[in-house]
Amino acid sequence: MSGHISPTSTYFAIFGALMVGTALTVAAAFIDFPAQLNFPIALAIAITKATLVVLFFMHVKYSSKLTKLIVGVAVFFLGIMLTLTFSDYLSRGWFTAATRSTSAGAIVSLTPQPQPAPANAPAPNTAPAPNTAPK
Repeated sequence: MSGHISPTSTYFAIFGALMVGTALTVAAAFIDFPAQLNFPIALAIAITKATLVVLFFMHVKYSSKLTKLIVGVAVFFLGIMLTLTFSDYLSRGWFTAATRSTSAGAIVSLTPQPQPAPANAPAPNTAPAPNTAPK
């Protein structure tokens, strides 16, 4: 099987770009961007790095049109899956307890809890049992 042979310098350049992308990811994680831009910035860096890996290390850049088509279709269906997943996720009315917490201790149980006895109910017999032992 013959194919395109890339020079070693290309692989070192892509490796350097991936290391710069990793450093940018770490730096972006420590910065609080305005208007909730942390996630889009991290996603853009990750997509750029993934594109470099697919194009150069998986040799898609120099592959046939059929291989490029298959990769494109896979990315298209991944986009559909993510779109449907996020549309479902963002459309849900998430339960929040009265304390504005979603921790397990704050969520109301769906099973009925034992109710206290009414005030006019007779108290249970708590007197000690009479001594009925034979003498």
